[in-house]
Formats: sequence, C-alpha cells, structure tokens
Amino acid sequence: MTAQHGKLIIRLKNVKRIYKVGVESINALDGIDLELYENEYVAIMGQSGSGKSTLMNVLGCLDRATAGCYELDGQDTTKLSDAQLARIRNERIGFVFQSFELLGQITALKNVEMPLIYSRNGWFSRRKRAKQALARVGLADRVKHKPNQLSGGEKQRVAIARALICNPSILLADEPTGNLDSKTSESILKLFDQLHKEGQTIVMVTHEEHVAKHARRVIQLKDGLICSDIPTNRNITGMSNPCNSEPEVSL
Repeated sequence: MTAQHGKLIIRLKNVKRIYKVGVESINALDGIDLELYENEYVAIMGQSGSGKSTLMNVLGCLDRATAGCYELDGQDTTKLSDAQLARIRNERIGFVFQSFELLGQITALKNVEMPLIYSRNGWFSRRKRAKQALARVGLADRVKHKPNQLSGGEKQRVAIARALICNPSILLADEPTGNLDSKTSESILKLFDQLHKEGQTIVMVTHEEHVAKHARRVIQLKDGLICSDIPTNRNITGMSNPCNSEPEVSL
C-alpha cells in the first residue's frame, strides 16, 4: 500500500469480533489492523463468511468489537455508551444500503430530511439542506416524489443524499449496486466517483470486481483477516482472488 497523506479518520488496532453460537465461538474478525485517511475511496471484498459485513458493521458503529480498539476521528469508540454511538452514527457516518431503506409513505425530500430530525445541528434548516442534497445527486426535480414513483437508481440516489446530509466523516456503502441493473449501477458508481473527487471519504463493501475497480484501494478479507491491501488506478487485474497468489497491481 502506498503512503497516505492527510487526516487519519479511522484506526483499527487488533480488532476482533467473536460470536457465540451454542458452545462454539466464531471469529468473524480475528485481529484487524487498518488505517483509513481522509478522501480515500476503499473497496472491501471477500467471499461469504470472510468478515466483510462484520467489518462494515463495526466501522459503522452498528456493532461493537469484542476486543481491540476502533478510533474514529481520534475518538476511541469502544469506550462510548450506546447513546454516544447513536450520535456518531447520526452525525459522522453516512450509510448507503443495497435495499435503499427508504420510508415508502413519505416524499424523497422528507426521507432525506430524516437524519436532521435527530441531529443537534441544522434542525431548522433541514428542508433547505435536504433540497441541496437531492440537487447534489441529480434529483432536484424529484423532491415531491415518493419511493414508489422513483426508479431503482433514483431510490439509491435519494439514499445517498440522505447519507450525505449531515456531512459525514465517512460514507459507508454496503453493496450499493446490488439491486440495480448494469446501466443504472454504472450511473451510481459515477456518482460515487464524483463524490470522491469532491473530497468525500468512501468505504464500499462489494463482491463485484467491476464495482471495486472504481475504488482507489482494495482490501481483501479472508477468515476474518486482511489478506491483501493494495492501491489501484482502476486498471487492476486479478482482484477476485489475490489472497491465493501475488496480486499484480498497475501503478
């Protein structure tokens, strides 16, 4: 991995996540060391059971590490209360999910406003900020549309606008193109490219190589460990299984 510059946003030190299933212990994460910097665009890949979803949940403060240290913006999240973690999820982390997670009975504008209702910042300006967020993702003309009046790509754009409205330190995207056709997927990936150019830090979980190629750094997990962490100029080859051989990287 090449040297990074700028602000360190995330540091994981020997992070483990162990689940109990009956009398058996499953090491979903088995000692992860990781640093992510401001304005990185990172793809996390791995086979089913590799730990990528667990890692995303820990990064998003949706789950707690069993052991180790997770620092976000210099703050040790392992020492925070549930209420403090909820505040971090609301104000410092943006989430984009495969299934959009929009409320069907309200408009795109009100869906995007939702995080600000629970935020200490920007409550009175939430409508203005929601309109700006929708315009940012190319949906200025869809503010009054409900989800059932939107295409799949438009729904995902609404979800991205909602994730961005609190100006998060990091945008976490879990299989963001998983429910979209190839043409729509490419338009969403171009939007992520643009957000990255504008300075947004992005971490994306995907199992699709062509999606991961949009990132500037690809992390492969295997058995709860990082087995490959390589930069890419979007021309990388052999990403699908680099942990069984030496990866070739186009620098």
